[in-house]
Amino acid sequence: MAPSDIPAEGSRVKMQVEGPAGETQHTGVILPPADTGFVSLKLDNGYNVSHPLSNITSLKLLAEAVPRVESENGELEFDATLPLIRIIHTGGTIASKVDYSTGAVVARFEPEEMLAAIPELAQIARIEAVKIGNMWSDDMRPQHWNLISQATAQAFEEGAVGVVVTQGTDTMHMTSCALSMAWSGTGGRPPGRIAITGSQRSSDRGSSDAAENLMAAVQWAAHGPQTDGGLGDSVVVVMHAASEDGRCSVHPGSSVRKSHSSRRDAFRSINANAIADIILSREGPRIELRESYNPTDERPISSTPTIFDTNIRISNLVAGPYLQAELIDAVAKMGGDAIHIQGTGLGHLPIEDPMQDAPENTELKAALNRWSESGGITLVSSQCIEGPVNMAVYSKGRIQQEMGILGHNSRCGPDAAMIKLHWLLSQHGKDIEKITEAWQDDLVGENPETMSE
Repeated sequence: MAPSDIPAEGSRVKMQVEGPAGETQHTGVILPPADTGFVSLKLDNGYNVSHPLSNITSLKLLAEAVPRVESENGELEFDATLPLIRIIHTGGTIASKVDYSTGAVVARFEPEEMLAAIPELAQIARIEAVKIGNMWSDDMRPQHWNLISQATAQAFEEGAVGVVVTQGTDTMHMTSCALSMAWSGTGGRPPGRIAITGSQRSSDRGSSDAAENLMAAVQWAAHGPQTDGGLGDSVVVVMHAASEDGRCSVHPGSSVRKSHSSRRDAFRSINANAIADIILSREGPRIELRESYNPTDERPISSTPTIFDTNIRISNLVAGPYLQAELIDAVAKMGGDAIHIQGTGLGHLPIEDPMQDAPENTELKAALNRWSESGGITLVSSQCIEGPVNMAVYSKGRIQQEMGILGHNSRCGPDAAMIKLHWLLSQHGKDIEKITEAWQDDLVGENPETMSE
Protein backbone atom coordinates (compact mmCIF):
# COMPACT_ATOMS: atom_id res chain seq x y z
CA MET A 1 0.00 0.00 0.00
CA ALA A 2 1.34 3.43 -0.96
CA PRO A 3 1.43 6.42 1.45
CA SER A 4 -0.96 8.27 -0.87
CA ASP A 5 -3.60 5.60 -0.17
CA ILE A 6 -3.72 6.44 3.55
CA PRO A 7 -6.55 8.80 4.57
CA ALA A 8 -5.87 11.99 6.48
CA GLU A 9 -4.91 11.99 10.14
CA GLY A 10 -8.03 11.84 12.30
CA SER A 11 -9.91 9.60 9.86
CA ARG A 12 -11.54 6.48 11.28
CA VAL A 13 -10.59 3.32 9.40
CA LYS A 14 -10.74 -0.48 9.48
CA MET A 15 -7.33 -1.95 8.66
CA GLN A 16 -6.42 -5.53 7.72
CA VAL A 17 -2.82 -6.49 8.46
CA GLU A 18 -0.70 -9.56 7.59
CA GLY A 19 2.14 -10.03 10.05
CA PRO A 20 4.15 -12.59 12.03
CA ALA A 21 1.04 -13.47 14.06
CA GLY A 22 -1.03 -14.01 10.96
CA GLU A 23 -3.90 -11.87 9.76
CA THR A 24 -5.28 -9.28 12.21
CA GLN A 25 -7.84 -6.51 11.96
CA HIS A 26 -7.79 -3.11 13.69
CA THR A 27 -10.36 -0.33 13.87
CA GLY A 28 -9.34 3.12 15.02
CA VAL A 29 -8.33 6.67 14.20
CA ILE A 30 -5.26 7.48 12.10
CA LEU A 31 -2.47 9.18 14.04
CA PRO A 32 0.78 10.74 12.85
CA PRO A 33 2.95 7.75 11.82
CA ALA A 34 5.42 6.35 14.32
CA ASP A 35 8.05 6.27 11.56
CA THR A 36 8.40 6.68 7.80
CA GLY A 37 6.57 3.93 5.96
CA PHE A 38 4.24 3.11 8.87
CA VAL A 39 0.56 3.64 9.67
CA SER A 40 -0.38 4.33 13.29
CA LEU A 41 -3.89 3.95 14.74
CA LYS A 42 -5.45 4.89 18.03
CA LEU A 43 -7.68 1.93 18.85
CA ASP A 44 -11.05 2.06 20.58
CA ASN A 45 -9.49 0.68 23.77
CA GLY A 46 -7.24 3.73 23.98
CA TYR A 47 -3.99 2.08 22.90
CA ASN A 48 -1.96 2.70 19.75
CA VAL A 49 -0.68 0.25 17.11
CA SER A 50 1.70 0.82 14.22
CA HIS A 51 2.30 -1.37 11.17
CA PRO A 52 4.50 -0.97 8.09
CA LEU A 53 2.66 -0.12 4.90
CA SER A 54 3.92 -3.35 3.34
CA ASN A 55 1.93 -5.41 5.88
CA ILE A 56 -1.42 -3.71 5.21
CA THR A 57 -3.64 -5.86 2.98
CA SER A 58 -6.72 -3.63 3.04
CA LEU A 59 -7.84 -0.33 4.54
CA LYS A 60 -11.45 0.87 4.60
CA LEU A 61 -12.42 4.47 5.41
CA LEU A 62 -15.22 4.54 8.01
CA ALA A 63 -15.41 8.28 8.72
CA GLU A 64 -13.62 11.40 7.51
CA ALA A 65 -11.35 13.33 9.84
CA VAL A 66 -12.94 16.07 11.94
CA PRO A 67 -11.51 19.37 10.64
CA ARG A 68 -9.37 21.37 13.03
CA VAL A 69 -10.80 24.78 13.91
CA GLU A 70 -7.90 27.20 13.51
CA SER A 71 -7.36 30.78 12.46
CA GLU A 72 -4.91 31.84 9.77
CA ASN A 73 -2.06 32.16 12.27
CA GLY A 74 -2.56 28.57 13.40
CA GLU A 75 -4.14 29.39 16.75
CA LEU A 76 -7.39 27.82 17.90
CA GLU A 77 -10.40 29.90 17.01
CA PHE A 78 -13.51 29.60 19.17
CA ASP A 79 -17.18 30.02 18.37
CA ALA A 80 -18.30 33.22 20.14
CA THR A 81 -21.72 31.69 20.88
CA LEU A 82 -20.27 28.88 23.01
CA PRO A 83 -20.02 29.18 26.81
CA LEU A 84 -16.76 30.46 28.30
CA ILE A 85 -14.74 27.93 30.29
CA ARG A 86 -11.51 28.58 32.15
CA ILE A 87 -8.98 25.78 32.56
CA ILE A 88 -6.90 26.26 35.70
CA HIS A 89 -3.71 24.29 35.36
CA THR A 90 -1.82 23.15 38.48
CA GLY A 91 0.30 20.33 37.03
CA GLY A 92 0.17 16.55 37.18
CA THR A 93 0.27 13.78 34.62
CA ILE A 94 -2.34 15.41 32.36
CA ALA A 95 0.22 18.15 31.86
CA SER A 96 3.34 16.01 31.56
CA LYS A 97 5.62 14.39 29.05
CA VAL A 98 7.96 11.45 29.19
CA ASP A 99 11.66 12.23 29.34
CA TYR A 100 12.81 9.41 27.10
CA SER A 101 16.44 9.79 28.16
CA THR A 102 15.51 8.61 31.67
CA GLY A 103 12.02 7.14 31.27
CA ALA A 104 10.72 9.51 33.96
CA VAL A 105 7.51 11.55 33.67
CA VAL A 106 8.16 15.27 34.08
CA ALA A 107 5.56 18.03 34.59
CA ARG A 108 6.17 20.57 31.83
CA PHE A 109 3.15 20.62 29.51
CA GLU A 110 1.83 24.20 29.12
CA PRO A 111 -1.94 24.99 28.99
CA GLU A 112 -1.58 26.27 25.43
CA GLU A 113 -0.07 22.94 24.41
CA MET A 114 -3.06 21.10 25.88
CA LEU A 115 -5.43 23.19 23.77
CA ALA A 116 -3.38 22.74 20.61
CA ALA A 117 -3.25 18.98 21.18
CA ILE A 118 -7.03 18.65 21.63
CA PRO A 119 -8.67 20.87 18.98
CA GLU A 120 -12.04 19.20 19.67
CA LEU A 121 -12.30 21.45 22.73
CA ALA A 122 -13.08 24.33 20.35
CA GLN A 123 -16.36 22.61 19.45
CA ILE A 124 -17.44 22.35 23.10
CA ALA A 125 -16.69 25.76 24.58
CA ARG A 126 -14.63 28.92 24.38
CA ILE A 127 -11.50 28.11 26.32
CA GLU A 128 -9.23 30.24 28.44
CA ALA A 129 -6.24 28.61 30.13
CA VAL A 130 -4.23 29.91 33.06
CA LYS A 131 -1.39 28.30 34.94
CA ILE A 132 -1.18 28.82 38.70
CA GLY A 133 1.41 26.10 39.27
CA ASN A 134 3.15 23.08 37.83
CA MET A 135 3.40 20.61 40.68
CA TRP A 136 2.63 17.01 41.48
CA SER A 137 -0.50 16.60 43.55
CA ASP A 138 1.32 14.78 46.34
CA ASP A 139 3.11 18.08 47.04
CA MET A 140 -0.17 19.96 47.55
CA ARG A 141 -1.19 21.33 50.94
CA PRO A 142 -4.14 23.41 52.24
CA GLN A 143 -2.60 26.66 51.01
CA HIS A 144 -2.88 25.29 47.49
CA TRP A 145 -6.58 24.50 48.01
CA ASN A 146 -7.04 28.15 48.94
CA LEU A 147 -5.12 29.26 45.85
CA ILE A 148 -7.24 27.08 43.56
CA SER A 149 -10.56 28.13 45.13
CA GLN A 150 -9.59 31.79 44.76
CA ALA A 151 -8.67 31.16 41.12
CA THR A 152 -12.10 29.61 40.50
CA ALA A 153 -13.75 32.66 42.10
CA GLN A 154 -11.78 34.96 39.82
CA ALA A 155 -12.81 32.91 36.78
CA PHE A 156 -16.49 33.32 37.65
CA GLU A 157 -16.04 37.04 38.33
CA GLU A 158 -14.51 37.43 34.87
CA GLY A 159 -17.39 35.76 33.04
CA ALA A 160 -16.66 32.04 32.95
CA VAL A 161 -19.73 29.82 33.36
CA GLY A 162 -17.60 26.87 34.39
CA VAL A 163 -14.10 25.98 35.51
CA VAL A 164 -11.93 22.93 34.88
CA VAL A 165 -9.03 22.35 37.27
CA THR A 166 -6.29 20.07 35.97
CA GLN A 167 -4.08 18.46 38.58
CA GLY A 168 -2.36 15.23 39.51
CA THR A 169 -4.65 12.36 40.44
CA ASP A 170 -3.03 11.21 43.69
CA THR A 171 -4.74 13.86 45.85
CA MET A 172 -7.42 14.97 43.41
CA HIS A 173 -10.16 13.65 45.71
CA MET A 174 -8.77 15.76 48.55
CA THR A 175 -8.76 18.92 46.44
CA SER A 176 -12.31 18.26 45.25
CA CYS A 177 -13.56 17.79 48.82
CA ALA A 178 -11.72 20.90 50.03
CA LEU A 179 -13.13 23.05 47.22
CA SER A 180 -16.60 21.63 47.87
CA MET A 181 -16.36 22.74 51.51
CA ALA A 182 -14.90 26.10 50.50
CA TRP A 183 -17.78 26.89 48.14
CA SER A 184 -20.74 25.16 49.80
CA GLY A 185 -19.90 24.34 53.42
CA THR A 186 -21.90 27.33 54.66
CA GLY A 187 -25.02 26.32 52.74
CA GLY A 188 -24.50 27.92 49.34
CA ARG A 189 -23.39 26.83 45.89
CA PRO A 190 -20.78 28.15 43.45
CA PRO A 191 -21.76 30.53 40.64
CA GLY A 192 -20.98 27.88 38.04
CA ARG A 193 -19.79 24.32 37.55
CA ILE A 194 -16.34 23.22 38.72
CA ALA A 195 -14.79 20.00 37.43
CA ILE A 196 -11.41 18.56 38.39
CA THR A 197 -9.66 16.19 36.04
CA GLY A 198 -6.27 14.71 35.28
CA SER A 199 -4.84 11.59 33.73
CA GLN A 200 -3.31 8.32 34.79
CA ARG A 201 -1.03 8.18 31.74
CA SER A 202 1.09 11.06 30.43
CA SER A 203 -0.19 12.93 27.41
CA ASP A 204 2.37 11.60 24.95
CA ARG A 205 1.83 7.91 25.75
CA GLY A 206 -0.31 5.83 23.44
CA SER A 207 -2.55 4.78 26.31
CA SER A 208 -3.07 8.31 27.64
CA ASP A 209 -6.50 9.12 29.02
CA ALA A 210 -5.74 12.86 29.11
CA ALA A 211 -7.68 13.97 26.02
CA GLU A 212 -10.95 12.24 26.84
CA ASN A 213 -10.84 13.23 30.50
CA LEU A 214 -10.27 16.87 29.59
CA MET A 215 -12.98 16.88 26.91
CA ALA A 216 -15.45 15.31 29.33
CA ALA A 217 -14.60 17.78 32.08
CA VAL A 218 -15.02 20.73 29.72
CA GLN A 219 -18.34 19.30 28.55
CA TRP A 220 -19.59 19.14 32.16
CA ALA A 221 -18.30 22.63 33.02
CA ALA A 222 -19.86 24.12 29.89
CA HIS A 223 -23.11 22.20 29.51
CA GLY A 224 -23.84 20.35 32.76
CA PRO A 225 -26.87 21.07 34.95
CA GLN A 226 -26.94 23.93 37.41
CA THR A 227 -25.23 22.87 40.62
CA ASP A 228 -27.26 22.05 43.71
CA GLY A 229 -24.46 22.49 46.24
CA GLY A 230 -25.70 19.86 48.67
CA LEU A 231 -25.43 16.76 46.47
CA GLY A 232 -21.67 16.60 46.11
CA ASP A 233 -21.85 18.53 42.83
CA SER A 234 -20.30 21.86 43.86
CA VAL A 235 -17.06 20.36 42.60
CA VAL A 236 -16.93 17.09 40.67
CA VAL A 237 -14.16 14.73 39.62
CA VAL A 238 -14.32 13.65 35.97
CA MET A 239 -12.21 10.63 35.03
CA HIS A 240 -12.37 7.47 32.90
CA ALA A 241 -15.23 5.12 33.83
CA ALA A 242 -13.47 2.02 32.48
CA SER A 243 -10.12 0.92 31.08
CA GLU A 244 -11.49 1.46 27.58
CA ASP A 245 -12.11 4.83 25.96
CA GLY A 246 -15.52 6.31 25.29
CA ARG A 247 -17.00 7.00 28.73
CA CYS A 248 -16.06 9.11 31.73
CA SER A 249 -17.76 9.24 35.12
CA VAL A 250 -18.73 12.41 36.98
CA HIS A 251 -18.11 11.71 40.68
CA PRO A 252 -19.34 13.84 43.60
CA GLY A 253 -16.30 15.78 44.73
CA SER A 254 -17.01 15.27 48.42
CA SER A 255 -17.53 11.48 48.10
CA VAL A 256 -14.85 10.14 45.79
CA ARG A 257 -11.50 8.45 46.16
CA LYS A 258 -8.64 7.23 44.01
CA SER A 259 -8.80 3.47 44.51
CA HIS A 260 -6.12 2.19 42.13
CA SER A 261 -2.59 3.42 41.56
CA SER A 262 -2.39 2.96 37.80
CA ARG A 263 -5.67 1.95 36.12
CA ARG A 264 -7.36 4.53 33.96
CA ASP A 265 -10.64 3.94 35.84
CA ALA A 266 -8.96 4.56 39.19
CA PHE A 267 -11.70 6.66 40.81
CA ARG A 268 -14.79 5.44 42.67
CA SER A 269 -17.65 7.26 44.37
CA ILE A 270 -17.67 6.50 48.12
CA ASN A 271 -21.00 5.74 49.87
CA ALA A 272 -22.65 7.57 47.00
CA ASN A 273 -23.53 7.14 43.34
CA ALA A 274 -21.77 8.83 40.45
CA ILE A 275 -23.65 11.93 39.34
CA ALA A 276 -23.47 11.31 35.61
CA ASP A 277 -21.66 9.64 32.75
CA ILE A 278 -20.19 11.48 29.80
CA ILE A 279 -20.20 9.52 26.56
CA LEU A 280 -17.50 10.46 24.05
CA SER A 281 -17.98 9.72 20.38
CA ARG A 282 -17.13 11.23 17.02
CA GLU A 283 -20.35 13.23 17.24
CA GLY A 284 -18.99 14.91 20.37
CA PRO A 285 -19.45 14.35 24.11
CA ARG A 286 -22.88 14.06 25.69
CA ILE A 287 -23.97 14.00 29.32
CA GLU A 288 -26.16 11.23 30.74
CA LEU A 289 -27.37 12.11 34.25
CA ARG A 290 -27.92 9.30 36.75
CA GLU A 291 -31.49 8.81 37.97
CA SER A 292 -30.38 9.28 41.58
CA TYR A 293 -29.14 12.82 40.88
CA ASN A 294 -31.89 15.42 41.30
CA PRO A 295 -30.45 18.92 41.77
CA THR A 296 -32.48 21.96 42.83
CA ASP A 297 -31.75 25.70 42.92
CA GLU A 298 -32.79 26.16 46.55
CA ARG A 299 -29.35 27.08 47.87
CA PRO A 300 -28.19 30.69 47.37
CA ILE A 301 -25.20 31.37 45.14
CA SER A 302 -22.04 31.98 47.15
CA SER A 303 -20.15 35.12 46.23
CA THR A 304 -16.75 33.96 47.49
CA PRO A 305 -15.34 30.68 48.81
CA THR A 306 -14.38 30.24 52.44
CA ILE A 307 -10.73 29.69 53.30
CA PHE A 308 -8.86 26.93 55.12
CA ASP A 309 -6.76 28.12 58.04
CA THR A 310 -3.28 26.93 57.08
CA ASN A 311 -2.03 27.25 60.67
CA ILE A 312 -4.22 24.36 61.84
CA ARG A 313 -2.33 21.15 62.53
CA ILE A 314 -4.10 17.78 62.24
CA SER A 315 -2.22 14.55 62.89
CA ASN A 316 -3.40 11.61 60.78
CA LEU A 317 -2.95 8.23 62.52
CA VAL A 318 -4.02 4.66 61.78
CA ALA A 319 -5.55 2.34 64.39
CA GLY A 320 -4.15 -1.14 64.85
CA PRO A 321 -1.40 -2.99 66.71
CA TYR A 322 1.11 -0.16 66.26
CA LEU A 323 -0.92 2.79 67.57
CA GLN A 324 0.83 3.85 70.78
CA ALA A 325 0.09 6.34 73.57
CA GLU A 326 3.40 8.07 72.86
CA LEU A 327 2.05 9.25 69.49
CA ILE A 328 -0.91 10.98 71.17
CA ASP A 329 1.35 12.59 73.77
CA ALA A 330 3.71 13.76 71.02
CA VAL A 331 0.88 15.51 69.21
CA ALA A 332 -0.10 17.25 72.45
CA LYS A 333 3.51 18.31 73.04
CA MET A 334 3.73 19.74 69.50
CA GLY A 335 0.66 21.86 70.13
CA GLY A 336 -1.52 20.14 67.53
CA ASP A 337 -5.17 21.10 67.08
CA ALA A 338 -6.75 17.75 66.31
CA ILE A 339 -6.06 14.07 65.79
CA HIS A 340 -7.72 12.06 63.05
CA ILE A 341 -7.51 8.30 63.51
CA GLN A 342 -8.53 5.87 60.80
CA GLY A 343 -10.24 3.30 63.00
CA THR A 344 -10.91 -0.33 62.23
CA GLY A 345 -14.32 -1.59 61.09
CA LEU A 346 -17.08 0.64 62.40
CA GLY A 347 -14.52 3.09 63.77
CA HIS A 348 -12.88 1.28 66.66
CA LEU A 349 -9.61 1.88 68.52
CA PRO A 350 -7.39 -0.53 70.50
CA ILE A 351 -8.27 0.82 73.98
CA GLU A 352 -9.28 -2.35 75.89
CA ASP A 353 -7.18 -5.10 77.49
CA PRO A 354 -9.53 -8.01 78.25
CA MET A 355 -6.72 -10.58 78.62
CA GLN A 356 -4.54 -8.33 80.77
CA ASP A 357 -1.60 -8.77 78.40
CA ALA A 358 -1.75 -5.56 76.33
CA PRO A 359 -1.02 -2.59 78.63
CA GLU A 360 -0.41 -0.50 75.52
CA ASN A 361 -4.17 -0.39 74.99
CA THR A 362 -5.01 1.05 78.40
CA GLU A 363 -2.11 3.50 78.01
CA LEU A 364 -3.56 4.62 74.68
CA LYS A 365 -6.95 5.16 76.28
CA ALA A 366 -5.40 7.22 79.06
CA ALA A 367 -3.44 9.32 76.55
CA LEU A 368 -6.59 10.02 74.52
CA ASN A 369 -8.41 11.05 77.69
CA ARG A 370 -5.56 13.43 78.60
CA TRP A 371 -5.67 14.85 75.10
CA SER A 372 -9.44 15.39 75.26
CA GLU A 373 -9.29 16.97 78.72
CA SER A 374 -6.67 19.44 77.45
CA GLY A 375 -9.06 20.64 74.74
CA GLY A 376 -7.72 18.47 71.92
CA ILE A 377 -10.16 17.08 69.36
CA THR A 378 -10.14 13.45 68.24
CA LEU A 379 -12.01 12.25 65.16
CA VAL A 380 -12.41 8.63 64.10
CA SER A 381 -13.17 7.48 60.55
CA SER A 382 -12.97 3.97 59.10
CA GLN A 383 -10.15 2.26 57.27
CA CYS A 384 -12.82 0.33 55.39
CA ILE A 385 -13.30 3.44 53.21
CA GLU A 386 -16.93 2.59 52.45
CA GLY A 387 -19.68 2.11 55.01
CA PRO A 388 -20.59 4.15 58.09
CA VAL A 389 -18.79 4.84 61.33
CA ASN A 390 -21.12 3.52 64.01
CA MET A 391 -19.92 3.76 67.59
CA ALA A 392 -23.26 2.57 69.01
CA VAL A 393 -23.13 -1.09 67.94
CA TYR A 394 -20.45 -2.34 70.34
CA SER A 395 -19.61 -1.30 73.88
CA LYS A 396 -16.18 -0.15 72.75
CA GLY A 397 -17.74 2.41 70.44
CA ARG A 398 -19.95 3.73 73.23
CA ILE A 399 -16.89 4.08 75.46
CA GLN A 400 -15.20 6.09 72.71
CA GLN A 401 -18.19 8.41 72.53
CA GLU A 402 -18.05 8.90 76.30
CA MET A 403 -14.40 9.87 75.86
CA GLY A 404 -15.52 12.69 73.54
CA ILE A 405 -14.28 11.11 70.34
CA LEU A 406 -16.09 12.41 67.25
CA GLY A 407 -17.12 10.45 64.16
CA HIS A 408 -20.25 8.51 65.12
CA ASN A 409 -22.73 8.14 62.25
CA SER A 410 -20.29 9.57 59.71
CA ARG A 411 -20.63 8.31 56.15
CA CYS A 412 -17.66 9.98 54.48
CA GLY A 413 -14.36 8.37 53.65
CA PRO A 414 -11.27 8.98 55.79
CA ASP A 415 -9.80 11.72 53.59
CA ALA A 416 -13.10 13.59 53.33
CA ALA A 417 -13.53 13.25 57.11
CA MET A 418 -10.14 14.82 57.75
CA ILE A 419 -10.78 17.67 55.32
CA LYS A 420 -14.24 18.32 56.77
CA LEU A 421 -12.68 18.51 60.24
CA HIS A 422 -10.07 20.99 58.97
CA TRP A 423 -12.78 23.14 57.41
CA LEU A 424 -14.86 23.10 60.61
CA LEU A 425 -11.81 24.09 62.66
CA SER A 426 -11.17 26.90 60.19
CA GLN A 427 -14.71 28.24 60.69
CA HIS A 428 -15.29 27.57 64.40
CA GLY A 429 -11.85 27.33 65.98
CA LYS A 430 -11.68 24.63 68.66
CA ASP A 431 -15.29 25.18 69.76
CA ILE A 432 -16.06 21.50 70.38
CA GLU A 433 -19.82 22.09 70.75
CA LYS A 434 -20.14 23.77 67.34
CA ILE A 435 -17.88 21.20 65.68
CA THR A 436 -19.79 18.28 67.25
CA GLU A 437 -23.11 19.73 66.07
CA ALA A 438 -21.87 20.46 62.56
CA TRP A 439 -20.23 17.05 62.27
CA GLN A 440 -23.61 15.35 62.08
CA ASP A 441 -24.75 17.57 59.20
CA ASP A 442 -24.46 16.75 55.52
CA LEU A 443 -22.86 20.02 54.44
CA VAL A 444 -21.97 19.40 50.79
CA GLY A 445 -23.00 15.81 50.10
CA GLU A 446 -20.15 14.25 52.06
CA ASN A 447 -22.49 12.64 54.58
CA PRO A 448 -25.50 11.43 52.55
CA GLU A 449 -28.52 10.16 54.46
CA THR A 450 -28.92 7.26 52.03
CA MET A 451 -25.72 5.44 51.12
CA SER A 452 -25.26 3.52 47.89
CA GLU A 453 -24.93 -0.23 48.35
